[in-house]
Amino acid sequence: MTQHRNHRTHDSHGIRKNNRFYTHRKRLLAAAALALILAALFLYKTAQMYLERKALSREAQQWHRPQADNTMADPDGAVEYRGKRYRRNTYIKAILCMGIDRPGSLEETRVAGSGGQADGIFLVAQDTARDRIKMLVIPRDTMTEITLTDLSGNELGKGIQHLTLAYAYGDGREKSCMYVTEAVSRLLGGLSIDGYMAVSMAVLPVANDKVGGVAVTIKEQGLEQVNPAFIQGRTVTLRGEQAEAYVRYRDTGKAQSALVRMERQKLYIRGFLDAARNKSRLDDSLIPDLMREIEPYMVTDMTKDRYLDMALAFLGGNQDFTDTDMVTLPGTAVETVVYDEYHPNQEEIMAIVLDWFYRPWE
Repeated sequence: MTQHRNHRTHDSHGIRKNNRFYTHRKRLLAAAALALILAALFLYKTAQMYLERKALSREAQQWHRPQADNTMADPDGAVEYRGKRYRRNTYIKAILCMGIDRPGSLEETRVAGSGGQADGIFLVAQDTARDRIKMLVIPRDTMTEITLTDLSGNELGKGIQHLTLAYAYGDGREKSCMYVTEAVSRLLGGLSIDGYMAVSMAVLPVANDKVGGVAVTIKEQGLEQVNPAFIQGRTVTLRGEQAEAYVRYRDTGKAQSALVRMERQKLYIRGFLDAARNKSRLDDSLIPDLMREIEPYMVTDMTKDRYLDMALAFLGGNQDFTDTDMVTLPGTAVETVVYDEYHPNQEEIMAIVLDWFYRPWE
């Protein structure tokens, strides 16, 4: 009996051991199957994203073909578009202004990828004959041809990418500005840019308080999480760090948040112009003093006389700056698997460029 019981005990132990073995094996097989499924999904998603990016790149190339097919510069400086000839209006200067997402000043050069991005991109059309200003607001996520570099700054060619990255591929100073300027020129049908000015967003509290604060009406819900004063419908006079928070904040968890922020930036620009003009009427030295405050945070290829002249026209003039004077680059907002994109409408863009900067050839 004892031997029999021991035999039964031995058999029961073996069965339990085998059961554990098969259970462990099943778990391993299940884990392996799950890993294969996840790997397959990852490869499928990666391939899907790659094909989507390729398709978007081909589509982006198509946006530029109407420009190449219909625009042709003559040796004498004329431009031909859709069978009509135009010449540049030399009284209208094209000045590219960039707001750079980078802490501190822009005095130091940086390696590619660390110099910041151009989060605010504005092309100013300065009518030097009539002392008037128009502004083309260009979304940061505009998909266009930019210069690509490696981390050492060596140029790798050109590719369709977000316009904001054109600045990042440079040195955080002149080379970055040159890359953005070249990209914007190509985007606008080869328009010659007369000068550029890049300013670090870090100067906003200083410039804001220099003009006595900027009044804005809060249009969005939920901005009180950024600052308790930012309640929808309330008019707030921004002071100090409030200005930077108002202009720079965006909810990256929401689609097309950069476009929402851009509309907020447009409101701020109009408020800043009003404040600067009101204060400059009482203080002739305001604008020169303001530009001196900004200089360490700025990179420009313009002489001091030239950018002071633009600042005086922009900030000290009597122009009633309306919505028709501040136009967003025509295009379509598109959401992809990874990034928000903005696809420019080349025909509508060329209509604006010809209207603002050219005149029919007579």
